[in-house]
Amino acid sequence: MNIAIVTAEFNQEITSRMLEVAQEKAKSLKMNIKYSCTVPGSYDMPIIVDALLAKKDVDGVVTLGTIIKGQTKHDEVIAHATAKTLTELSLKHKKPVSLGISGPGMQERHAYARIRPVSERAVEAISKIAKELEKIK
Repeated sequence: MNIAIVTAEFNQEITSRMLEVAQEKAKSLKMNIKYSCTVPGSYDMPIIVDALLAKKDVDGVVTLGTIIKGQTKHDEVIAHATAKTLTELSLKHKKPVSLGISGPGMQERHAYARIRPVSERAVEAISKIAKELEKIK
């Protein structure tokens, strides 16, 4: 299975570790990472995800990011808009897009605790969804 990974640079100390974990998990599942792209933040992912899903050599896209709560509800706006758009892209292209973006509403320490589980599940989800799609084609 050929996948792409899109990683947000915002909160890079966390997201760079998420990328490492996702790469390990993909390797253990014998997935081929065809593309690894970075974007400034989670909100910036959809345009790159759309372009990747349009490629014939990409079976699914893993997204990695973390949205940490600030002093306003900006984190909620970003998370909602991003999740909705990524879902729409998955439906448009009929290919899986995982939501490996932790948050909103969490503190930095919570983001660190979620590095491994969020990253691993994001990769696993692509594999499982792709297998189910194959069954119904």
